Amino acid sequence: MGYFCIYIMEQELIAACVRQDRSAQRKIYEKYSPRMFAICLRYARDRDTAKDILQDGFITVFSKISSYKNEGSFEGWMRKIFVNTALMSLRRNDLLKNAEDVTAPGSDIPFEANILERLDGEKIMKLISEMPMGFRTVFNLSVFDGFSHQEIAKQLGISEGASRSQLSRARVWLQERIKNMEK
Repeated sequence: MGYFCIYIMEQELIAACVRQDRSAQRKIYEKYSPRMFAICLRYARDRDTAKDILQDGFITVFSKISSYKNEGSFEGWMRKIFVNTALMSLRRNDLLKNAEDVTAPGSDIPFEANILERLDGEKIMKLISEMPMGFRTVFNLSVFDGFSHQEIAKQLGISEGASRSQLSRARVWLQERIKNMEK
């Protein structure tokens, strides 16, 4: 089956979801929930919280699906919803309160770019899940979701300096954990 056929099928599913067709919603959920759950896990402190974020995210997707205008990928549109849902959950539970500007002398220790090549993806994701919440949130937004420091600051209600500092500290934190694993 070619890309065009898959695209048409997806557009038909989206149109059915706009009409609140439960069968189409189930198909969208089944297709995208594993990838969206991975996003939720990156931001959540545990699997149960990630499941709650996943549920809230799909409620938002289905309630706002009529606003999807077939510009860009549908999955990309959904990803934005899930990242925003995760951030709302963090804000609601006040888990970002420690993401303040913590710039201190020596906080810009250079990150060894190739250090991540020493571990497989699963180990890296496990380490990231153990990061302090402020570090992890900024790291996810910057590294995985491609947000600028200005966008991160706006999303989290922190200064751009705090965003830069949190990212720098997250990288150092990760680098130290990887080096400790190697010992």
